[in-house]
Amino acid sequence: MKCKMIGVCDSMETKLNKLRDLPLLAMRLVLAYGFWTTGMMKWSGIEGVASWFESMGYPFPTLNAYLAATTEVSGAILLLIGFGTRLISIPLMFVMLVAIFTVHIGSGFEAGNNGFEIPLYYLIMLFSLFVFGGGKISLTGLIKKIQQ
Repeated sequence: MKCKMIGVCDSMETKLNKLRDLPLLAMRLVLAYGFWTTGMMKWSGIEGVASWFESMGYPFPTLNAYLAATTEVSGAILLLIGFGTRLISIPLMFVMLVAIFTVHIGSGFEAGNNGFEIPLYYLIMLFSLFVFGGGKISLTGLIKKIQQ
């Protein structure tokens, strides 16, 4: 006797597989917006960011301010268009880890208390994009489709 529930689950899985690239697109767009905003804030006040980094004991604070701002802005652009998603996810994950352990962890988890909640969500989304890539709804997906 065949279990009807297995058939329902199989049917649902087939239909949901057609939507598998939408969450990847959504993550890329949310992250692109978030990194663009923070990256541009850093660029507009780079000297202040360098001073803040220095006050937290970052080595080479000016260099690190420029690196963080550049990584965030270029990451936002690449995530938005879906090109080099896996590659840019690596330095962006590093930026999130630094933010968590140097800025947010002392405030606990909750975002409302400047905790590490949001950077952790970003880190999880970036790791997902690192593992799965940008999906078919991306510049990389378009290039792959053209090459076939």
